[in-house]
Amino acid sequence: MTEKIWRLLPSSENSQKLSCETGISAVKARLLINRGIINAKEIDSFLSPKLSGLIDPMLLKDMEEGTALIISAIERQVKIAIFGDYDADGLTATAVLVNFFTELGIPVLYYIPDRIEEGYSLNAKAIEMLHGENVRLIITVDCGVSNKKEIEYAKSLGMDVVVTDHHQIPDDFEPLCPVINPNRADSTFSFRSLAGVGVAFFLAVGIRQSIRKKGWFRQASEPDLRHYLDLVALGTIADMVPLTGQNRIIVTAGIEAIRSSRWLGIEAMKKICGLENQQMSAADMAFKLAPRFNAPGRIGDNKAAILSLVTDNYSIALNTARELNSMNSERQKIEGAIVEDIETNIIPSMDIDGKRTLLFSKQGWHKGVLGIVASKILEKYHKPTIVLTVKNGIASGSGRSIDGFNLHESLTTLKHLLKKFGGHYHAAGCTLESHNIETFAQELEELAVKTIKDEDLVPAIIVDDRLMLNQLTIDSVNDIRTLEPFGSGNPEPVFYSGNIEVIDSRVVGENHLKLRVRQGDIIHEVIGFNLAVAHVNIQGSLVNMVYTPEINRWNGSERVQLRLLDIEPANKSTRLRTDILKN
Repeated sequence: MTEKIWRLLPSSENSQKLSCETGISAVKARLLINRGIINAKEIDSFLSPKLSGLIDPMLLKDMEEGTALIISAIERQVKIAIFGDYDADGLTATAVLVNFFTELGIPVLYYIPDRIEEGYSLNAKAIEMLHGENVRLIITVDCGVSNKKEIEYAKSLGMDVVVTDHHQIPDDFEPLCPVINPNRADSTFSFRSLAGVGVAFFLAVGIRQSIRKKGWFRQASEPDLRHYLDLVALGTIADMVPLTGQNRIIVTAGIEAIRSSRWLGIEAMKKICGLENQQMSAADMAFKLAPRFNAPGRIGDNKAAILSLVTDNYSIALNTARELNSMNSERQKIEGAIVEDIETNIIPSMDIDGKRTLLFSKQGWHKGVLGIVASKILEKYHKPTIVLTVKNGIASGSGRSIDGFNLHESLTTLKHLLKKFGGHYHAAGCTLESHNIETFAQELEELAVKTIKDEDLVPAIIVDDRLMLNQLTIDSVNDIRTLEPFGSGNPEPVFYSGNIEVIDSRVVGENHLKLRVRQGDIIHEVIGFNLAVAHVNIQGSLVNMVYTPEINRWNGSERVQLRLLDIEPANKSTRLRTDILKN
């Protein structure tokens, strides 16, 4: 396992100027510049996201046509179905529209395809089933933009379709129905990075706006869509889209809404996760709530997940939350067993150091968890990784990649070996005949040899700034934390401090490192999760470290705590790099 380098982002001449112009600290100015926020107007929008800053949904291409078709179906009392996806983004998107229509008094069906049996997005069998239920309008969420053939089939049965999706537009795209997708080149909607649930939310806003003009709410209450924002935030965070722009507005408001959620399934899951009566963070939603809603789609029947988000019965919500929690535990066991199988039985016989890419395949591995397995292998070895399961002569699975190797582009180059594939730069899935696996692995490696540079294979921690420990006070750390919510596009701030004395070191829990460190007269506590290996011979020594500062609140008291990311001896060659990052 390669040691990580610490790559310090270059300082900007504008940080001091921006600090003077806006009144923010120089450290905060540098953090914002590192995140592409470079002027006073952008800073105000970033630090004070307001719902009034949401873009008019009618600027999304086909929003007017889509809402008109939906309203017409409602007025004609046509049966409507929401067709979703099995991940947390698709589930929350489905829940947003089901709950919205229910609040309007309009009954709708919902359909979530089975990941293993049906795969992703619209399929003929599901369309036939919905047609048999007398559904005549399908609204897709988080899927549909690549379903030209299936949409044609639905239309041939006399069904209308409205697509809402956020995935990339395929080369052969032809809008056979209203297709609401911010990535459309002909859309005037200025923000491209909505999650699927974000697009569904904007559809609800557009429908409400249109029926308000028709006078629907003169004698009926109007849905308050602010209550839906915790659902939207959960799906947005789970899908790892950038938490900037419109997503930042949505997630900030959603974190506030989830403190006292209207949705019983979320309240029940908070109870299961021990998050009742606690201030929620984006990290809580990403690492505690989202995996539990994702688990059923990965390993089994996802009916419990969507039921928990649309039920108005707390007993059902609590039972389904328990079921999802159990499924998540099972998911962890399954993926752990596959990782152990790879580490124990396959990797020892491979020349890992001599490879640019890693590909593993085996009969019997559970298809639903292979993306997570690939992520874990990539995290350890920092090489593009594809993991496939084989059944009946067909290999299918998922891959994850590093900066410097566009996985989707590579699969496109190798499409002559694939039955199907999809994804984006860092994550993709593919299916191929099992007899092509060896050739596929060989040609993928050849592409990587031509593409990946040696420095791409060295993992790096991106460091925002150097700090002295006396710069970290409760006030300054709270000020830094105003950049929350953190996530994709807005990572947690990371700092470097050097020549720090370790005055106490101990191992806590199973594998965690607890330190007390000193620089001058300043002493701070440090926690390093899964870093107990650094405990040996560290007490009394001088170290350099990279970390994220946070506030530890306990029994009504507050103190600064540093969450350690990496550590090294101060008297040896440092891993800190100050060269400018590659584009």
